[in-house]
Amino acid sequence: MSVGSTTRASNLDGLSALVTGGSRGLGLLLSARLAQRGCRVTMAARDESELRRGADWVEERTGGTLSTAVCDVRDREAVEAVVRKTETSQGGLDIVIANAGVIQVAPVASLDSKAFEEAMATIFGGTVNTAMAALPHLRRSDAGGRLCLVGSVGGLLAVPHLLPYSCAKAAVGALGEGLRAETADDSLSVTTVHPGLMRTGSHLQAEFGGQSSKEFAWFSALAGTPVLSMDAERAAERIVQALERRRTRVVLTPAARAAGLAHGLAPATVTRLSGLASRFLPPAPSEGGNAAGAKVDSIEQGHSINRTASTWTEKIRRWGSELNDRAAKRYNQQHPGPPTSA
Repeated sequence: MSVGSTTRASNLDGLSALVTGGSRGLGLLLSARLAQRGCRVTMAARDESELRRGADWVEERTGGTLSTAVCDVRDREAVEAVVRKTETSQGGLDIVIANAGVIQVAPVASLDSKAFEEAMATIFGGTVNTAMAALPHLRRSDAGGRLCLVGSVGGLLAVPHLLPYSCAKAAVGALGEGLRAETADDSLSVTTVHPGLMRTGSHLQAEFGGQSSKEFAWFSALAGTPVLSMDAERAAERIVQALERRRTRVVLTPAARAAGLAHGLAPATVTRLSGLASRFLPPAPSEGGNAAGAKVDSIEQGHSINRTASTWTEKIRRWGSELNDRAAKRYNQQHPGPPTSA
């Protein structure tokens, strides 16, 4: 498998770029697309071995050489240090993509406030740390800096069983719009991207609570269903094109655009429809007859959930998520530990 090539000249050629969450999934593909266009790319993520595998993946497919930086975006000082180091080592900083995040899938009855705090700290706090550290450096860019914040359709409307994620992504969307407005007179641009479902293999890294195997089944099946979900390489290409054109806002996938438009026109109706849809999702486990369920300490990552072909949830998952499973293998989402049963 090779990353799709671009033949036209790019106005990003020769620029320095930093991508957070760049070691796997969408971040990995964004790093590859930027390297393809001649950028000097620095990939940042928390796991050093995952970063190295990701850099090798990009270098093999693009012929470029990438730099890596171990960084937890929740740590403001660490982010500021990586931004400074990138500017110094690359002779400037022209592009920053804030992509790092976490996905938590569970009914709200199986969560407590800690889940919301963690989502806000990683998704929104990490984006704020990245953007605020990057802005002074991007303003100094001779090419005119470009900042890209990766939101989600989940930030345009609340998605059942993804409430912490939706809240944090909504905050990212507001941040992007506000920064764009307040930097309108500067030479830099701020682009906010709201992807819909993408086949990146992120279901293996997502965290699942409540009836975790059933939550995993519906999420991975839906995220891998053609038409509803988007090919990850095409999504990465669209995002980089938006950076080239200094677009203000991009919503990816027709389903995401339709959902965002419907919510803007008739929010109460969309909320009622979401309530109907939530009835088809797995309920929280009952405890003593109440839907109290297991709290955040029982959350499992997708790669650690035991799956067997004999269960109906696994059959549903396999029906919809074959393409997403393939994406996980391609885009560095596979967990390096022992494989789960399948």
